[in-house]
Amino acid sequence: MTWVEDTDNEEPMASEDDNAESVTKADAAGVQEQQADGSHELALTGNWTTRSIAGIDGWMRKFSDRAPQQVVFDFGPMANIDTAGAFVIRRTVEQLRKAGKSVEFRNISTSEEVLLDAVADAAGQDLPEKPSSGFGLLTPFAATGRAVYATAEQMKDGFGILGSAIAGSSGHGISLTAIVAQIHRIGVGAIPVVLLMNAIIGAIVAQQGAFQLRYFGAEIFVVDLVSVLVLRETGALITAIMIAGRSGSAITAEIGSMKMREEVDALKVIGLNPIGVLVFPRLVALMIALPLLTVAADAAGLAGAMVIANYYSDISYTAFISRMEGWIDVTTVFAGLIKTPFMALAIGVIASMEGMRVGGSAESLGARVTASVVKSIFVVIVLDGLFAIFFASIGF
Repeated sequence: MTWVEDTDNEEPMASEDDNAESVTKADAAGVQEQQADGSHELALTGNWTTRSIAGIDGWMRKFSDRAPQQVVFDFGPMANIDTAGAFVIRRTVEQLRKAGKSVEFRNISTSEEVLLDAVADAAGQDLPEKPSSGFGLLTPFAATGRAVYATAEQMKDGFGILGSAIAGSSGHGISLTAIVAQIHRIGVGAIPVVLLMNAIIGAIVAQQGAFQLRYFGAEIFVVDLVSVLVLRETGALITAIMIAGRSGSAITAEIGSMKMREEVDALKVIGLNPIGVLVFPRLVALMIALPLLTVAADAAGLAGAMVIANYYSDISYTAFISRMEGWIDVTTVFAGLIKTPFMALAIGVIASMEGMRVGGSAESLGARVTASVVKSIFVVIVLDGLFAIFFASIGF
């Protein structure tokens, strides 16, 4: 008997050290080739099963390319066959027929015919062509299309999360304890870092503004610059970015860890909506905490600018406050505060969505946390720009 082994592997299909459950060479799938009556006959021997088919698969693929015009498959010597072996045989048959060659079965049983027919559809499908790695004319457009499609899918998932959170909260009531606890974790815990960052940003803006305006003898206008910039833009923007990095990542990690430990499935088993139980309190807490943190951030930013203006440009605190009162009005304050609930909602939805998409591995958790932070910061900046355009268009 002529045994056919995997041509891509020089090692024998089974070593002497394999245990009794291993596939031995005598049981492995094999082929005996011979010429008979003007046709090329393949006598299929051994076990054509999942455990032994790997050694013959590569040879069968190459045989399709060099096969003569007439091929006969003899099933008589075969010991056993399952769907894996049937798939390899049927795939070879389909390739031969597509090449215009004649194929015949000999000594095939009814059960073997049933297996070959069961895998006919799968074996007859063409494998998709591997995309070219080179830079083609359509490559940028294809990448753009995939990105747009992925963005649309994520937006759909985000609106689904939001709708499920609202529906889940109405079905089981609102847990004030959970909301207060989340406000404490998201808001109170973030106060030190938010105040510090905004005070530093306000000080930097004041120093750079005073340095440039000094050439024109107009250092006093640094008060106008800082007050408008902090109250309308940097206070809300920097605070939202800090919350996205600090609290958004925490939300993704918490929900993702619960999903890995199957706690989310446990909530479904006891009849609760996990989105309403886990996501809704965090969304409400974010929408309450972020505007309050923005107020504190505005105060910190102005305080930092005031100290630097006094130290760098000899602008007294009284003069700074007096000019600021004459320059800004309530619309300047609300222009920064109005957009914060929308930013908070975006951060919460994205963080929760990425948490729900965590798989069963630590690698998946890390990837989703990273994606949550990046996407949240990106969306926050885009929202800030859209609000700036909208306020400018209505003269607010």
